[in-house]
Amino acid sequence: MTAEYKVDGAIAVITLNNPPVNGLGLATRQGITDALAKANADAAVKAIVITGAGKAFSGGADIKEFGSPKAMQEPNLLSVILAIENSAKPVLAAIHTVCMGGGLELALGCHYRIAAPGTSVALPEVKLGLLPGAGGTQRLPRALGVEPALNMIVSGEPVKSEMLALLPGQKLFDKMAASAESLAAEALAFAAEVAAQRPLPLVRNLPCKHPQGDAYFQFARNMVKGMSKNFPAPGKCVDAVQAATKGKFEAGMSTEREIFINLMWTPESKALRHIFLAERAASKIPDVPADTPQRAIDAVAVIGAGTMGGGIAMNFLNAGIPVKILEMKQEALDRGVATIRKNYEAQVKKGKLKQDKYEQRMSLLSTTLSYADLKDADMVIEAVFEEIGVKEAVFKELDRVMKPGAILASNTSTLDLNKIASFTQRPQDVVGLHFFSPANVMKLLEVVRGAKTAKDVMATVMSLAKKIKKTAVVSGVCDGFIGNRMIEQYGRQGGFLLDEGCTPAQVDKAIEKFGFAMGPFRMSDLAGNDIGWAIRKRRYLEKPDMKYSKTADLLCEKGRFGQKTGAGWYDYVPGKRDAIPNAEVVKMIEEHRKALGITPRKISDEEIVQRLVYSLVNEAAHILEDGIASKASDIDMVYLMGYGFPIYRGGPMNYADQVGLFNVVQAMSRFAQNPLDDAKFWQPAPLLARLAAEGKTFN
Repeated sequence: MTAEYKVDGAIAVITLNNPPVNGLGLATRQGITDALAKANADAAVKAIVITGAGKAFSGGADIKEFGSPKAMQEPNLLSVILAIENSAKPVLAAIHTVCMGGGLELALGCHYRIAAPGTSVALPEVKLGLLPGAGGTQRLPRALGVEPALNMIVSGEPVKSEMLALLPGQKLFDKMAASAESLAAEALAFAAEVAAQRPLPLVRNLPCKHPQGDAYFQFARNMVKGMSKNFPAPGKCVDAVQAATKGKFEAGMSTEREIFINLMWTPESKALRHIFLAERAASKIPDVPADTPQRAIDAVAVIGAGTMGGGIAMNFLNAGIPVKILEMKQEALDRGVATIRKNYEAQVKKGKLKQDKYEQRMSLLSTTLSYADLKDADMVIEAVFEEIGVKEAVFKELDRVMKPGAILASNTSTLDLNKIASFTQRPQDVVGLHFFSPANVMKLLEVVRGAKTAKDVMATVMSLAKKIKKTAVVSGVCDGFIGNRMIEQYGRQGGFLLDEGCTPAQVDKAIEKFGFAMGPFRMSDLAGNDIGWAIRKRRYLEKPDMKYSKTADLLCEKGRFGQKTGAGWYDYVPGKRDAIPNAEVVKMIEEHRKALGITPRKISDEEIVQRLVYSLVNEAAHILEDGIASKASDIDMVYLMGYGFPIYRGGPMNYADQVGLFNVVQAMSRFAQNPLDDAKFWQPAPLLARLAAEGKTFN
């Protein structure tokens, strides 16, 4: 039963029981209405309490029904709330722990509400490109006041119940329980107290006005517009709440419904809903059951105290896990620890971290110059130079000193993990944990599964990723894994565009206008052009027939390695990250173009964007066929969390689906006709060609 019914004296208690957050799926909604009817038909019942089992009152919509026809099947949430309002006997919501989205709308439909302290209360629909669709924009302003309600609806952020209870004139909570433990007893007593109360109070009948009227809403609209570029939902939330102040409740509900339905069809909402589901799907590995036993990770070791090693260490320190960093020289250790300290001190200075928390984290950090001191660590992560010989030396030493059952992880971004695992006598314990720079900030973690990586290792690192607040995506073994294998094609297209007539600034501006955090040339300057140079030397030695632009090599030959040298594709002023175009770089590109006998042409922003984005899509289709990624949505998560792909477009695969795969293939056919491009690459991957021909999508 997803809605349990019992009678306690003269009070009927309806308990939502749909773990983990008592989502309001069809069975739960049906259970509520059936229980309401039963309680109203029982003469011995004088009042009704609705509450939630476990760790939530209700988190709202059931994600298992997300976007499916079931979500609107009768009784839908609007019908359930109407049944509550029309109940002849008072209905009281006993709210605790989590009361969000449809759960809060359900509570607002009840005649009375009692809340436990510490309850997280929110209408988070805006984060899915929507607004509350079951009266939230109409009832919350009446219960809480227009301004605090609008702030909650536009931000989608949770607020604690005790904070809301302090608002002057609020009618959201009729009573605050003394504690979560006493809520049930207090709810029963309160229900008995109001059992004879008539007429029954309804939130819909409360007044809803703002003293400044339209002037306030115009101000709110201007503020929201400035903060929500590319996202239509926040502005529409303002419109819906304003409608609550304008006329009758039914008219406001009609406005809310119309806006909700229109937002459902926007590409931005579709993208955000796709991301919501994709992030949850990424943590599931098809052949690793949820109940797979995990290894205990109580202490972690990190090899290397450089930028990556220090950033990786901070993730575990933040989660309260002790870390021991190993380096070959004391100066390198001192420098690394000083950088970690500096990063934390900057957070303290900005008020983002309390002094005692900073001290607690630093107390968990220790250092060593000896591999022998790592023997008790449950997991070790190497973050040394990206060269297979260096990795071999490290893993042979780790194999010698680490205790049995310890997880040996590599932060390699491109190298063959199976080869790295072969340097040990325990390949089943070896896994790739590719953190993205800066490792203490970027959310993405590529978990590289070797041919012999044990299932319990995979279960452990996926769980650990959540603990350190990373979005983990599983990749198979290939050169570059998911993200860097795709970025190679993206970078190649960037190079071809320079050869054909673009400047670095033109390419970057076009893709940034599309929504990327930064274009390929600014990104290369940030990462270090020498890193890409080293990878190209290795890759194109192995693939001598691979066509690519030599412009980036010429840049590196001049020592222009990017931000770290103050000069790359752009110039940089010390202490700033502003990319300043350099005339000498443009001249170098022009001279190289001339040497190749290429006459430059004018290239549109549309062509730039299509060539860059569709290169990602085509390579991703090959990755799916090769089994490197298990699903298209995993690839979207990699690019959203690790490479700055615009959130409101939902990732490269979701974007291609929205454009239409037939249209993507048609554009690729045009690019294949370009003699200066790589015609072989623009042959659609078989998976892409098949889906386009069948009118299907990746996701």
